[in-house]
Amino acid sequence: MAASSVTAAVRRSGETDGDDGTRGGVPVGVVAVAAFVAVRVVGVAVVAACAWWSGKDPVAVLGASWDSVWYIGIAEEGYGRTQVWPEIGSVQSDLAFFPLYPGLMRGVCALLPWVGPAGAGLLVAWGAAVAGAVGVYRVGELVAGARAGLLLVVLWGVLPHSVVLGIAYTEALLAALAAWTLYAVLRGRWLWAAALAVLAGLTRPTGIAVAAAVSVAAVYELLLKPRAPLRVWAAALLAPAGWAAHLLAVGIRRGDPLGGYFAVQRDWGSYFDFGHGVAGSVARVLARGPGGTPLVTAVVPVVIVAALVLAVLLARGWAPLPLLVYCGTLLVITLGGAGFFESKPRFLLPAFPLLLPAAAAMARARPRTAVAVTAALAGLSFGYGTYLLISAPLPL
Repeated sequence: MAASSVTAAVRRSGETDGDDGTRGGVPVGVVAVAAFVAVRVVGVAVVAACAWWSGKDPVAVLGASWDSVWYIGIAEEGYGRTQVWPEIGSVQSDLAFFPLYPGLMRGVCALLPWVGPAGAGLLVAWGAAVAGAVGVYRVGELVAGARAGLLLVVLWGVLPHSVVLGIAYTEALLAALAAWTLYAVLRGRWLWAAALAVLAGLTRPTGIAVAAAVSVAAVYELLLKPRAPLRVWAAALLAPAGWAAHLLAVGIRRGDPLGGYFAVQRDWGSYFDFGHGVAGSVARVLARGPGGTPLVTAVVPVVIVAALVLAVLLARGWAPLPLLVYCGTLLVITLGGAGFFESKPRFLLPAFPLLLPAAAAMARARPRTAVAVTAALAGLSFGYGTYLLISAPLPL
């Protein structure tokens, strides 16, 4: 079934009767983005206030913590930094980080030099988060109707790890590019989808999931229509180009064109082990119990189980193929990769289509039920996000 026909079928199954795309005369998309901005502004304000109260610089907490420091270094001086940890035998190179986000930071610094690199990183992330919210709504509206699209955006904004959308990290940028890529594919705009997938591939290692969604959908279209336009062929071939370009550039720099990037990732402790590391970490968390594990670690198995359950619900015959491929690839990379156990929920944050079953269910519920659920999740998100940035003993 072609993407357009799948979308039509999904809309018939998910859209609520009488959903005219407005709320009190205001377009639902505007309401969705406004609600997203509101909850994330409050989330950032809570973190900033707690950082100030605890004697920390709010800008440094939001814009210059953990991985943000690596992006600042690349934006200011280019690639070339290596951090050696002899006590654990780790050699961390900035070549593991993809170039689009620090490149945008450098551009913002050139236009607004007074904001500084940390401020530039925050401006890029905040702008990407808003653009991502619009794209998430468009995908949700197209797939399940305006009401479900609104709730999809709100749910994405109040996840426990949604604080990441307000700090100088790349998840917001990847999510924005992924959302608009998926929207372009579902609308049959293949060249736009390919171009956005190239940018997603230059953002994060998991940007390959965006390219996979485009390429698989294009191949499927070609199987259905062997005489499809040339742009479908172009999309299938070009979508992975950004991701592949960075891997090849790192490989050439390391003297191993095909394996150099993966060697850099192994030095960071990140490699694909078919889920053995994640399974072992989950087993240790369960064996120790809640009292023997930091909260940031104990939450990870809960997020993993929730993601898998939502993936099953998403795959039960009604989600368009590009969304399934995108989320499936993200899950495989995240759960099949060793290292950074505490970061797994962050890696899954761009997988917003996983929330579609929950958004569709809430769209059918009473409005006050949806409001109560959203308010409870927002409170959890504000509290847990503040803990992650201010008090958590492990990297986000």
